[in-house]
Amino acid sequence: MEIFPEIEPYDTGTLQVDDLHTLYYEQCGNPAGVPAVFVHGGPGGGCGSRDRRFFDPAFYRIILFDQRGAGRSTPLGEITNNTTQHLAEDMEKLREHLDVDHWHVFGGSWGSTLSLYYAEAFPERVMSLTLRGIFLMTQRELDWWFAHVQQFFPEHWEAWRDHLDEHERHELPEAYHRKLTSNDPTVRQAAAEAWARYEASCCTLRPNPEFLKGFMKPERALGLARIESHYFRNNRFEPDDLLLRNVDKIRHIPGVIVQGRYDVICPPLAAFTLAKQWPEATLVIVEDAGHSSWEPGISSALVEATEKWKSLRS
Repeated sequence: MEIFPEIEPYDTGTLQVDDLHTLYYEQCGNPAGVPAVFVHGGPGGGCGSRDRRFFDPAFYRIILFDQRGAGRSTPLGEITNNTTQHLAEDMEKLREHLDVDHWHVFGGSWGSTLSLYYAEAFPERVMSLTLRGIFLMTQRELDWWFAHVQQFFPEHWEAWRDHLDEHERHELPEAYHRKLTSNDPTVRQAAAEAWARYEASCCTLRPNPEFLKGFMKPERALGLARIESHYFRNNRFEPDDLLLRNVDKIRHIPGVIVQGRYDVICPPLAAFTLAKQWPEATLVIVEDAGHSSWEPGISSALVEATEKWKSLRS
């Protein structure tokens, strides 16, 4: 199925969630429609105009927001008071601010992580879960990202590694974290762009210059890299498989899991493991796709899911 035509918001706003952080949000589609919230990836990636187009604007009240430190939320790239729990509580504050009783939740990559965490914390507020490119934030997945992606994209991994000084390369996570939190803005930005280029270069099955260009916008690269580095270092789950252990809390919620067969950012094992733990959900493997929601097979499966949820009573 094709994604829906371009659409502009009918409402935009900001919501101050604590003394430091202010979120940007927007609403599109039908103001009287069934609420659906889009949870972006990263962490730190922010939302884009294309993210509005997975939902039928005649049926859905489409809500998008930029998480703490991401996109148009302020301060950009701020890692203070920025944890998964903060982000889930922000979603609740936004839901209440917009006078939404319950909503469909849609998230990909890190957005799948936060969507699962939110649904397990507030299951009574979730009508359905549409998840793509599953990331459970386990040590195994982080080891893959920092070391083993080089098996598929050695040139991109080496370019990412080689941004660091030779004596730093034995500790990639710590070295990047130091650069991304440096007091020197030039050092921070250069490290952020190296990080973003690595990630974007590995996202799609086929090279996509337009996709790469979007990641390399200076503001997006900075928010993405700083917050990802912060989360991967400081905001791990305890226990490591927390999201899987809590699946019983959401097994009554209708779910679709969309996974690219050749997703090198978030390999299919996580999606397969989640589906085994949550057999009531539908697992859709897209055989000719990588990680990005921009890939045709992924986009089509996601739209099929949001069309499917129209049959649920609100």
